[in-house]
Amino acid sequence: MAGGSKVTTMREAVAELVRDGDTVAIEGFTHLICFAAGHEIIRQRKQDLTLCRLTPDVIYDQMVAGGVAGKLVFSWLGNPGVGSLHAIRRRVEGAQDQPLALEEYSHFGMVCRYLAGAARLPFFPLRSYAGSDLPKANPRIVPVDSPYGDDAVYAVPPLNPDVAIVHAQRADASGDAQIWGLLGCQKEAAFAADRVIVVVEELVDEATIRRDPNRTVIPGLIVDAVVVEPRACHPSYAQGYYDRDNRFYLEWDAIARDPETLERWLKEWVYGLDSHAEYVEKLGAERWAALAPGEAWSDPVNYGRYG
Repeated sequence: MAGGSKVTTMREAVAELVRDGDTVAIEGFTHLICFAAGHEIIRQRKQDLTLCRLTPDVIYDQMVAGGVAGKLVFSWLGNPGVGSLHAIRRRVEGAQDQPLALEEYSHFGMVCRYLAGAARLPFFPLRSYAGSDLPKANPRIVPVDSPYGDDAVYAVPPLNPDVAIVHAQRADASGDAQIWGLLGCQKEAAFAADRVIVVVEELVDEATIRRDPNRTVIPGLIVDAVVVEPRACHPSYAQGYYDRDNRFYLEWDAIARDPETLERWLKEWVYGLDSHAEYVEKLGAERWAALAPGEAWSDPVNYGRYG
């Protein structure tokens, strides 16, 4: 990475920064879910990972099926709008020789864990577990008394992933990454993590980043690697670049229900390909054309002169 550039390939980033036994967060809420990174982790046969995520949908079902995970730390689990995640369900319900550990929180509980991790706090207080059974299922959700009165709240521990993998629409070579659309908790996960991989649809120059600084969600100073991987979120989407492939989520339900069918899918679409670029090509121009996002441009703003 000469000249201050952090640009590298997905293969190199995963090989260098994702290690067996790591706690890994692939974040992105609804869109900007980096499936290509998950596929590369499977392809490199990483082992015994703790996978963290709000809504661990199809990408974590694929990674569990690929044998890389020993534990999930999550909030809400399912194939959104479709049903169960069958590979995960089989590991939880039936795999006595290789059980999958679960640690469940609410969405806000996971966000608060990332916030505590990012701020290097010992815990984060929140009210939303009052009346919930989750504290009974998860002993890490602990009731605490307020130091300022008689109020009682719940506390969750910080979450500091070894690696956070976040997808953004664009970044410069030093890792200043810009996101628009739903932000999810990409920023919080990145600041909480020890190592950060930013994957982007396109690489831009520093001048482009400086022209619109408020879109810079993740600063390059916390980024270890920048991977330029167009269409890396499929079947998720990247706002303004391609739409969500709803057909894939429906098809995944049938694929994942049968272990042999799922194994064939992994062999064809993950192990049998050298890179995400081959995945993009294999999916075909017609499928990508159907995911064209159309246009809805944001208005320019005047930042004025400064300095």
